[in-house]
Amino acid sequence: MEAAVYRISIWLGTTSVMAFAAFGWDKALAKLKRRRVPEVALLGCALLGGGAGAALGMIVFRHKIRKPLFRRLVPLSLCAQTALLAWAVWGM
Repeated sequence: MEAAVYRISIWLGTTSVMAFAAFGWDKALAKLKRRRVPEVALLGCALLGGGAGAALGMIVFRHKIRKPLFRRLVPLSLCAQTALLAWAVWGM
């Protein structure tokens, strides 16, 4: 059980850092009027385990906060990933 919790925590932490960095990088590119990170890549980071980092990136960088798809899917992914971690801790 502890190994599963450890692995899930590492996975969620790593992908969250990557998602946070991707949101920051995209915001920097937007300010420079350069070619941007595709939205599907940003959402993919959030949905594949980076929900916490994506949510934090949206808040810190004030990025993609007006996009309805991001406003729905990022919190949903965060809730699903929190539920997965809770299940690993208490449900196994």
